[in-house]
Amino acid sequence: MELWLSLLITLIKILVVLGVFLGVGAYLTWFERKLAGHIQARMGPKLVGPFGLLQPLADGIKLLTKESVIPQNADKPVYYLAVVMAVAPAILLFSVIPFGPEFTLFGYQIKPMIADVNIALLLVFAFGSLAVYGTIFSGWASNSKYAFLGSLRKASVIISYEVVLGFSVLGVILLAGTMSTTGIVQAQIERGVWFIVYQPVAFILYLFCMLAESGRVPFDIQEAEAELVTGYNVEYGGMRFGVFPLAEWYLNVMALSAIAVVLFFGGWSGPYIFGPLSPYLWFLIKMFALVFFVLWLHWTLPRFQAKDITEIGWKIMLPISIVNVVLTAVLAYIL
Repeated sequence: MELWLSLLITLIKILVVLGVFLGVGAYLTWFERKLAGHIQARMGPKLVGPFGLLQPLADGIKLLTKESVIPQNADKPVYYLAVVMAVAPAILLFSVIPFGPEFTLFGYQIKPMIADVNIALLLVFAFGSLAVYGTIFSGWASNSKYAFLGSLRKASVIISYEVVLGFSVLGVILLAGTMSTTGIVQAQIERGVWFIVYQPVAFILYLFCMLAESGRVPFDIQEAEAELVTGYNVEYGGMRFGVFPLAEWYLNVMALSAIAVVLFFGGWSGPYIFGPLSPYLWFLIKMFALVFFVLWLHWTLPRFQAKDITEIGWKIMLPISIVNVVLTAVLAYIL
């Protein structure tokens, strides 16, 4: 009975996470277009529903009803697999994110996360590494030079910044003494200090890596419209085309922002001003503040050149991240 109940609770958690974040991801398209409109002194979506709120629904219907033409010489199994490999790692990242402390419901203790494992950060790196396959597969299987160039650009960025991301997080692991996301939050709550105070350099490096991993400006060279005609997913049509930006620009940004909250901003910790919902609301407030920051940057900064991005990653950010880890280890040992 306990096993079946545990499976049922886990299934409900999965459905809630999928429903909420896929829905929020769709509506982030509306929010970003509104934000871009205000930055550029225009209105953004305003015709479909009040304030344009039904625009994501209209976009979804449009993508579902559009004809999807597959290139004649495409590798079809890999062509379809690329779509799955693009969206699956982004969704899997949410499985190890604790959205708040445990609570009791009908006499049962429930953790507001899908999987509480003591190697959660290793899983984060594993899921992040899998994302490169969706990009490579889409470019290779499309049998298009533009798509292939875009996928190689993206792969080079992910590989270089995944290394920096790992070193930037090592300092937090040393301070918390665990790779469990729940344990890292608890360590900050017990100390009474968020880890961004101890690791400001690591947070800045993480922020750059988050932008690079999600293909956001100034790291969006894989899609550079003037050069690659939207890059690696140029040969995809209909909803298959829509899945790539949904996974890369929105789901990935939300997941990496949530992980940043866990690592650097104390997770669900905050003043108890919203009653019993305070921990969960504080987590979401912090997460969407970072999401807003990423969207704001997208419409503010120019794009890097392709050759500069990997050079910055390997020659500047990687040495800085290594020095930060060494200093953190020395100080943690001394103090």
